[in-house]
Amino acid sequence: MNVIITSSLLGVAAVVFQVATTEETLKVSVSVWPPGSNIYLGDCVLLQCSVESNSRFVWSYWWLKQNPHAAHPTPNPRHLVSGESYSITAVKKEDAGSYQCQAKRWENNSSSVEFLSQPATLSVSELPSSSLLTLTPSNRQFFREERFTVQCPVSQTNSSGWRLKHFLPTSGVRNRVFHIDQYSLLGGAVNADRSDQCEFTADSGNSGLYWCEGAAGRSNAVNITVSYGAIILKTPPFPVFEGDEVVLVCKYWAGNLSKTIFFRNGAEIFTSPSSDRVIKMTLENVTQEDEGFYKCASQDRKMESPEAWLSVSPDRDEKDASMSGSGKWVIVSCGVLLLFLIPVTVLLLYHYRHQRICTCRCWPFSKERLQAVELPATKQDVTEVQWDLSWMEMSNLLDK
Repeated sequence: MNVIITSSLLGVAAVVFQVATTEETLKVSVSVWPPGSNIYLGDCVLLQCSVESNSRFVWSYWWLKQNPHAAHPTPNPRHLVSGESYSITAVKKEDAGSYQCQAKRWENNSSSVEFLSQPATLSVSELPSSSLLTLTPSNRQFFREERFTVQCPVSQTNSSGWRLKHFLPTSGVRNRVFHIDQYSLLGGAVNADRSDQCEFTADSGNSGLYWCEGAAGRSNAVNITVSYGAIILKTPPFPVFEGDEVVLVCKYWAGNLSKTIFFRNGAEIFTSPSSDRVIKMTLENVTQEDEGFYKCASQDRKMESPEAWLSVSPDRDEKDASMSGSGKWVIVSCGVLLLFLIPVTVLLLYHYRHQRICTCRCWPFSKERLQAVELPATKQDVTEVQWDLSWMEMSNLLDK
């Protein structure tokens, strides 16, 4: 069986695969963590390729993303490929699309067998403010034995409706679910003061993705790295806004240091002569140009922290303005309506008042007063009544 497949390989030119005939039944699939086809802006997402097979062959993996709107898309630094794993850091709108993996093995060093998975289609949306997971301290990298707290979104009805979930890629496809009172299974303990919080002591088993799920859906996901090295860089775990002040903290496990160097996307941007174990670098009024991978290292580069991505979102005021655009249209519409109704109302009141005054002046007698006049019995009485009425009308005119 020959199958020709044409697609974009992570921004590289189109390729053609030759699939050989085989009697072995295999299934190649892509799993998404956190599960689901909808991912949120700022999320950390992991895709894993798995081959269901009884054989013990060593597989090689290639990842493909369908991007029909770009003939030659450029590689994205937020998309990291490591064998069967494909991670997306700080999701953006352009990350929506279909993802596939290609599993390949060699036979007799001459021919290969290749299998293509079904596409995993992802859509990107805004995270509801009521579904925000929080992390304390607010950073992604921790030394072993450091303590950190994960808190599921606070529900107005019952916070225990949320379930904390954890996925550790290095241990294989394993999804561990913990109810609000079962954090001890992960080495954590419920905070005595806050039952919706869980405190952990960092170790190798605490690395990986964390998110919460409940009746309202799921929260955002954050990727935590627990380091057994000598140096880490503490950066905000979630996107910051343009104009914010961001403090990056380089922290050493031990040692006497002379200088610390900060890097962005591999280029040196700041050098601190301080010999402290905690070195800070402040980014004032951040912009989109400050987005990228950051790391810190000792002067001799023998100690170097893992890289951490800093994500910068559009200005907060612009975001609020776009989100409240429909509200502004309502206000404008109401204003226009009021400008129209006010003069119409004044005109109607003026017309009503004019009609009332005219009626009173032009017809001064009410029905009660007319009915109070006795009907004339004789012709003379009729003349007297007419005279009386004429005299009264004349009196009214003189009064006017």
